[in-house]
Amino acid sequence: MHELSLAQSLLDQLLGLAQEHQAEKITRVAITIGPFSGIVRDSFEFGFSILKESLPQTKDAELVVETPDPVYICLDCNKISVIPFAQPGEATEMLLNGPYPKKCPWCCLNRLSPKGGTELILNQVEME
Repeated sequence: MHELSLAQSLLDQLLGLAQEHQAEKITRVAITIGPFSGIVRDSFEFGFSILKESLPQTKDAELVVETPDPVYICLDCNKISVIPFAQPGEATEMLLNGPYPKKCPWCCLNRLSPKGGTELILNQVEME
């Protein structure tokens, strides 16, 4: 479970920032997890919640996670499109064929390639 080591790295970074800014407590942390990062959001959040409890500076920190919709580039028409993953209860065709889009919304061909989305970004830290 690499999410636990990623959560530990985030906490280490947060402690360094708190020390740099002479803060005693971290109250809120906002991050972005890219849709193609390979990070399981629930596992990351769970790991963060467990690890933060062992540190007085982060014990009460709120973690806010944003996961943007995936962006694709069509290899045929070269257009860039944001195509959300199917959610449970949505279009049966998408659920049967998997969570990935099958066609470009511009040219209706199916040669789509992910564009970015592999990031784990620390967006904002609130400290006291």
